[in-house]
Amino acid sequence: MAKKPNLVFIFSDQQRQDTMACYGNDWIQTPNLNKLALRSFVFRNAYVTQPVCTPSRASIMTGLYPHRAGPVLNGIEMSEDIQTVAEMISPDYLCGYFGKWHLGHGDTPQHGFSKWVSTEDGYEGKFVRGGPLSNRSDYHQHLVDNGFSPDRRVGDIDTFSHKELVSYPAEYQMAPYLGDRAAEFIEQNKNQPFIMYVSCLEPHSPYIGSMQDTYDPNDLPVGPTFLKKPENVSLLNRVKANYYLQYMDGTDPSQDSYMNTWAAVGEDITTESGWRSLRAHYFGTISLVDQMVGKITSALESAELTDDTIIIFTSDHGDLLGDHGMLEKRSFYEESSRVPLLISIPSLTRSMTEIDGSFSHIDLVPTILDLLGQQIPSHLHGESRLAVLEGKETLDSNDVVIEWNGIREGHFDRGQATIEIDRMNHSMWRSILCDRWKLNLCSGDQNELFDLNSDPYEENNLFDLAEHKDRIRDMTARVRLWQNRTGDKASLPDV
Repeated sequence: MAKKPNLVFIFSDQQRQDTMACYGNDWIQTPNLNKLALRSFVFRNAYVTQPVCTPSRASIMTGLYPHRAGPVLNGIEMSEDIQTVAEMISPDYLCGYFGKWHLGHGDTPQHGFSKWVSTEDGYEGKFVRGGPLSNRSDYHQHLVDNGFSPDRRVGDIDTFSHKELVSYPAEYQMAPYLGDRAAEFIEQNKNQPFIMYVSCLEPHSPYIGSMQDTYDPNDLPVGPTFLKKPENVSLLNRVKANYYLQYMDGTDPSQDSYMNTWAAVGEDITTESGWRSLRAHYFGTISLVDQMVGKITSALESAELTDDTIIIFTSDHGDLLGDHGMLEKRSFYEESSRVPLLISIPSLTRSMTEIDGSFSHIDLVPTILDLLGQQIPSHLHGESRLAVLEGKETLDSNDVVIEWNGIREGHFDRGQATIEIDRMNHSMWRSILCDRWKLNLCSGDQNELFDLNSDPYEENNLFDLAEHKDRIRDMTARVRLWQNRTGDKASLPDV
């Protein structure tokens, strides 16, 4: 590998772990991701810091937990005072950012990135701080140039709704567009060291669209918690499942603006067959992500940079897709908080190398800096895992902490459909994974303990069993130590 390796960091939106062959999915059509996995470190258990877009992305970019990075909810802009990885890299590197930003108004280059391709507009009034607003993002202009017209108006801005966008042919979806722009960047800058972050919207809902007929819903497997209401768990999880599954009991979903605007656009959620189709549509959308990855890896090969480039692929959170009776994210369940993670480092491995144990996204920034030969700032919450990649250490005893920071009066992280859900969502949660045990703690709700070793689908909450009290106390003490180290003030229950 060259003295100054390049970095290409690719992350999709709302892609759960079981969407790739390297994680046991033997039917999905993702040839480019499969090819990348065959020469990468594959992390079996990688977790986000908070299972919702903005907070997770803040950690990916800064190496700080959401409570310190600032954006603890969607719609909170990241302060200019918070450094991203691009601001920690030496000036020898050209830094580019392509796609969904979601840490503020993403119209213009910022936070150390000098090359910028924007894909979002219509955010007037959405973020806490103001910021420049353009009428058209780069992606918006691309669509207009190709004959498409915006279908809605947000304030003074004409923009494209997600429902409109997904109706366009596959080549005009965001992921393929970003793949083309990233390929151009690689060709134009192949003679200098660079880091490039590429972030698409897919496979985020709406799931309908150009790829929705890729799979036969009846052929796709489902797990034991599909459309099954959870029992003996938090009230939050129970009221969410009751909400999503009510339409299978005869309630009319046509008047539900949340379902029809966000969670299940164009889907039939009144029957099991409809839910299976929703899942098939979602998995079909992964093909768009795969196309983007293929455009990027092909560009690296054409530029003869494959051996000189580290590639990381992951996602900002997963999607429940009917498991535990729920949709979307905002949950500690594995389908929501565990994501794919591939790291291709030609100098260390050219074959698939599996990494066991639990890994947190909080360690991405320091690991990247270490791989690029950069200094690692002392303020970062994570640590470099280069020694794990080199085979000198393991993640077997690594603890992972995940946050949920509630919602706030006057600033809802997209109100969650019902007053009951929003009421329970106000509570803050902290989750910790130790030796494949997961403890979910909240001062205002039923707490949860799952043994992922014997109960990988999290069906049996063991929190109230006396035989696990000492384990719960020990795991809670670990969370308190983490709070002291990171400056977290969330209230924890007495255990």
